[in-house]
Amino acid sequence: MIITKKFLPRRTLLKGLGASFALPFLDSMVPAMSALEKTAARPIRRLGAVYVPNGMEMRQWKPAGDIKNFEFSRILKPLEPLREHVNVLSGLADKPAIPREGEGVGDHARAASTWLTGVHVKKTEGPDIRAGVSLDQLVARELGKNTQLSSLELALDSVEVLGACDQGYSCAYANTISWRNPTTPLPMENDPRAVFERLFGAADSTDAKTRAARLKEDRSVLDFVNAEANALKQSLGNSDSHKLNQYLDAVRDVERRIHTAEQQVDREMPIFEQPLGIPSTFKEHAELMYDLWALAFQTDLTRVGTFMMGKEVTGRSYPEIGVSSGHHGVSHHQNDPKQLEALAKINNYHVQMFAYFLDKLQNIPDGDGSLLDHTILLYGTGISDGNLHFHLDLPMVVAGGAAGHLKGGRHLQYHDDTPLTNLYMAVLDKLGIPVDNFGDSTGKIDYLTDI
Repeated sequence: MIITKKFLPRRTLLKGLGASFALPFLDSMVPAMSALEKTAARPIRRLGAVYVPNGMEMRQWKPAGDIKNFEFSRILKPLEPLREHVNVLSGLADKPAIPREGEGVGDHARAASTWLTGVHVKKTEGPDIRAGVSLDQLVARELGKNTQLSSLELALDSVEVLGACDQGYSCAYANTISWRNPTTPLPMENDPRAVFERLFGAADSTDAKTRAARLKEDRSVLDFVNAEANALKQSLGNSDSHKLNQYLDAVRDVERRIHTAEQQVDREMPIFEQPLGIPSTFKEHAELMYDLWALAFQTDLTRVGTFMMGKEVTGRSYPEIGVSSGHHGVSHHQNDPKQLEALAKINNYHVQMFAYFLDKLQNIPDGDGSLLDHTILLYGTGISDGNLHFHLDLPMVVAGGAAGHLKGGRHLQYHDDTPLTNLYMAVLDKLGIPVDNFGDSTGKIDYLTDI
């Protein structure tokens, strides 16, 4: 980092014709040694949580070998190039998802709604839902004080279904993992255009007719701010100029891909009828949403995000990887080798998308490191064996560096039935938000920093 006497405010924006773009962290935003020392001592910390549904093929998930020299399993193999940034955790349990006497089925709804809350939910199909405050929203109350958006909630499946999505449980429990308070679930957004406009604003109305008219325009909204960007670059050093160009190129690429998806809206799509703005393939959709999330972190528009790769009981199929059966049906494999193989392929495919996100964050400079260095990312689910609806020994990954407070490259195995919320207690500590308890926690897990 270069120390200069010039000062560029951290929240400087490029503005034009109703569009505004926050800037990434630039060296020019550090005016003197005292500021550099403050930045180095207290870099921005971020939290992200990625949920995958319907359980895991656990026999092809769990790594082999000892703590530090473990071998990545088939499902986790896409994360191997990022070994030093990844911890695999075994032995954690989501016991609040286990049915109480008389509750019976409904494990999928309970899995999603308890994963980040650690609170057993009220069984109801009506409006009298009740869960708990989720980890991301507890963190957003603090980290969101300094950002435009307190948090970002993303999804790939449509969450517009109302009524009951699991027997006896409101769809509110399955449609989100984020709860502002015990009675307020936050909606997850699966339309990239809506996310883009939430982050960067819209120059005009977003109704269907206006969107169609906008598609006819030849210029990107970024063209409106090019004059300001070019003027700003005159006062920046080579490093900052490169960062600014890299960031603007990333925004332009995301917008181009959204426009492409919208132009394809009238084309026949296999498997699913998808709404305006959503790419026709799972991979394109997932990568686009991850790119938007990375931009939100890069510009410090938010420091907290959640992402549902799929909602519980989703019947999505994946013909692109040779799985034509629905995900939920495959998860009830009854130990059939063909079904187990299909489930492992889906699980591996989801991890590939997560690895894409980690690699992207690792390649975006942030202060004295990268976005990945300053972020804690959770990846997992509230069900281990989908066939049994098992909520113990969950598949979990913790990635990132948490600004020097998290060490990677290990497979950490905890005593059976250790509450998942004990992990969250440790995460809150590393984010500088210590609490006395959370959900069903009994303490904090050890070894996330060293062993």
